Amino acid sequence: MQKTQLELVRGTLDVLILKALIWGPLHGYAITNLIRRQTGEALLVEEGTLYPALWRLENKALVEAEWGLSETNRKAKYYRLTPQGRRRLREETRIWDAYAAAVDKMLHAAQPAAAEDV
Repeated sequence: MQKTQLELVRGTLDVLILKALIWGPLHGYAITNLIRRQTGEALLVEEGTLYPALWRLENKALVEAEWGLSETNRKAKYYRLTPQGRRRLREETRIWDAYAAAVDKMLHAAQPAAAEDV
């Protein structure tokens, strides 16, 4: 079966980054790898997209960063969720679930809903 690479829907990268960090601090390259692996290689996050998103999340106090050493002993900036970031992830997950359910209903509808069904 051929794998499909998908474009990130506007506004989803931030929540994907927050989710990637739920399991602990990661550096940028590790975040992109985790998103790629978790999505079955369907979502590829480029550096030019990732780092502006990380800076945006850091400016909103949703993540914190500190320098450390990577697995290969290279200097790397590690990002971790703040308590505010965890709250935002919960909120965004609820919103995304509701959105995805609504889109799913429309895409899998066998017939139009009657006006009184809404």
